[in-house]
Amino acid sequence: MTGDTQAQDLLGDLIGKATAAGADAADAILLRSASLSHAQRLGAIERLEREESRDLGLRVFLGKHQAFVSSTDLSQTAIDELLTRAIAMARSVPEDPYCGIADPDQLAREIPALDIFDADEPATEQLIEQAKVSEEAARSVPGVTNSEGAEASWSCSRITLAASNGFSGGYAVSRHATSVSVLAGEGQAMERDYDFSTSVYNEDLEGAAALGQRAGEKAVRRLGARKPATGKVTVIFDPRAANSLLGHLAGSISGPAIARGTSFLKDKLGEAIFAPGITIVDDPHRQRGLRSRPFDAEGVATTRRNIIEDGRLITWILSLSSARQLGLATTGHAVRGISGPPSPATSNLYMEPGSQTPQELMADIRQGFYVTEMMGMGVNGVTGDYSRGAAGFWIEDGQITYPVHEITIAGNLKDMFRNLTPANDLTFRYGVNAPTLRVENMTVAGE
Repeated sequence: MTGDTQAQDLLGDLIGKATAAGADAADAILLRSASLSHAQRLGAIERLEREESRDLGLRVFLGKHQAFVSSTDLSQTAIDELLTRAIAMARSVPEDPYCGIADPDQLAREIPALDIFDADEPATEQLIEQAKVSEEAARSVPGVTNSEGAEASWSCSRITLAASNGFSGGYAVSRHATSVSVLAGEGQAMERDYDFSTSVYNEDLEGAAALGQRAGEKAVRRLGARKPATGKVTVIFDPRAANSLLGHLAGSISGPAIARGTSFLKDKLGEAIFAPGITIVDDPHRQRGLRSRPFDAEGVATTRRNIIEDGRLITWILSLSSARQLGLATTGHAVRGISGPPSPATSNLYMEPGSQTPQELMADIRQGFYVTEMMGMGVNGVTGDYSRGAAGFWIEDGQITYPVHEITIAGNLKDMFRNLTPANDLTFRYGVNAPTLRVENMTVAGE
């Protein structure tokens, strides 16, 4: 879906005024959003909100000097003042040798249809019912004793981008979501768990009753959790925890980290960092994908590409600025808000599945740990050292046995990536997705 004519005309007029006022180049972004959200706990409404916003961001360039200004006021007087302030700021800021908009031959020429906008806004009553049904289903599970609440929400955003290089385009995205969190047990023995579903289209959202029941069952299953003995074991990452490993990979191959030399993978381009057969894909054109985008925040064409191919790292994640620092071409991964420069980020990132089922993946494990939840962010991006709190279940003789909590798992991401095996159960539930993963020889710190 392209941006509407009114928004494109507004930005086109602003860009024209910026260049007429002395800017060598300029780009502008207009974000218009609407959202509706409901939260309840124990059947009582705690929040019911609707929000609408319009945000305009302008970036101007005077040589290698750039400045950013933003406004929520779209009146002509406010826009004229915005432009005057931007030009004045650009004259006073230090040079940035890598700043600048895309060359015309880098711009997206065709805007793919990605089916990422659901035009139907749900009624308030529908969201209330979704949250109610999910919480009631969770609380009806035997052993559930309390609730942290349930939420249902909808949002849509329209993004329009224009620049003095001739680019002008836009698209719209939508989100529907339901979530619920409950507690099981009593006193000091209480445990909590949760579940949620997010989709572009309401019709693709998981049923509220099934979602709630699963959240309740997860909470009850964690009762009686204890700490295992400290040692080195094989760790199995449930898909909702496994995707965090891909998040750490994405951060470590981001252009700014590579350009600064602050990534443990800074010298690994073209080398094998995973086992043979491992493929990790970034696909901005996935139909109804939660992070799909037809072009990036600099108007550059987006494309599906392998990040890891047969275990080898074959690309960085780059915007124009980070690409220039590295003497490379942008990969079309720029994202931005209204008041700062574009920076690179992945879109729909996922690891392709393996050939074994999760049960087959853990069948030979005599003692191991099945992770269902991660806590904390103890990851050193410079060295790859990894240490995070975790909860889940202990594995004995290939079977999940008792629940485990309040432990730490540790290793180094370089070793973890090399010793990683995916199962065959990939599903697309998040913006970053991975199947169940097996990682050898990690330290589990328990009792």
